[in-house]
Amino acid sequence: MKAAVVSEVKGAFEVLEISIGNPAPQEVLINVRASGLCHSDLHVASNDVGFPMPAVLGHEVAGVVAAVGSAVTQLKVGDHVVTSPVHSCGTCIGCRTGRPYQCRVPSHTSRAPGAKPRLSLDGAPLTQFIGVGGFAEQVLVHQNTVVPVPREIPFDRAALLGCGVVTGAGAAVNTARIRPGDTVAVIGAGGVGLNVIQGARLAGATRIIAVDLSPAKLELATLFGATDVINGADTDSVAEVLKMTGGGVTHSFEVIGLKSTSEQAVAMLEVGGTAYLIGVHQPGSTIQVTPFGDLMGKQKGIRGVAMGSSNIAVDIPMYANLYLQGRFKLDELVSAHISLDQIEAGYNSLRGGAVARNVITSF
Repeated sequence: MKAAVVSEVKGAFEVLEISIGNPAPQEVLINVRASGLCHSDLHVASNDVGFPMPAVLGHEVAGVVAAVGSAVTQLKVGDHVVTSPVHSCGTCIGCRTGRPYQCRVPSHTSRAPGAKPRLSLDGAPLTQFIGVGGFAEQVLVHQNTVVPVPREIPFDRAALLGCGVVTGAGAAVNTARIRPGDTVAVIGAGGVGLNVIQGARLAGATRIIAVDLSPAKLELATLFGATDVINGADTDSVAEVLKMTGGGVTHSFEVIGLKSTSEQAVAMLEVGGTAYLIGVHQPGSTIQVTPFGDLMGKQKGIRGVAMGSSNIAVDIPMYANLYLQGRFKLDELVSAHISLDQIEAGYNSLRGGAVARNVITSF
């Protein structure tokens, strides 16, 4: 099959013919119909964060089940499905208490060391990014990472449910547990940030302030539910948030992955507020806070968020149904449809900050 392979850190996405295996007992083979270009894949391609190369990146996938392993019971050939980078064993304390995003044994969904690799190039193993490897014509994944979705949802929209939607909206709904009357600031109005905004709107936040440097993204933020917008290029965003709210917000979300904006997220909080760090930082990055002044004196909290604290078996169908009811936006998240051969150009536009999500729909 064809797949986009990154051979080395800072290398290009090169479309090559690779080999894919047959499903093991708990695995599912999926014909990919749509694969979203997430910034996390670009981060791994551009930085040495420990993922062995060469690799097939991509993890935001929708498609049709082509084959299932002998132990797969919840999925069948022909199902429309979404994959997710939430890997759960199903039996550890995290999984058994409804927190599969905190699975203690995520390697359970990988093949055992020494087993035949799922993906290979000229006989040599290829790394399958986050157990998905979605920039390809097919993916071979563990059943625990696959969720059925209604056939009515177009594949390009459905793909976004697997990562961008649950990461953003889940941070607002699950991690922060926003309540009616809460106030929110979201720093970064890209694909994930827009989902934080609509998750906050869904949860009942009365004021949602979007902060970005792009007028186009701020316009989108308003469409997704932001009540106020701040262009950080024109003003001191922290001072503006404090002024707007009379002292700070209940919840702030940093969705960029920078030291400066993470510190701004803490500074925007009211007494007792919490900052949620979602953006992927450079390896070794640190932020500076004042333990007495921020954490004790003002009782602020800082929390890292992974995949929106999502139980994908519950949350993905929920957002899918909300979309079909007209209560959750997916159409507006899709910036462009591209082919697998255009992946490098698609990521160049993402680097420029001009898009919410480019989606590969032609392989």
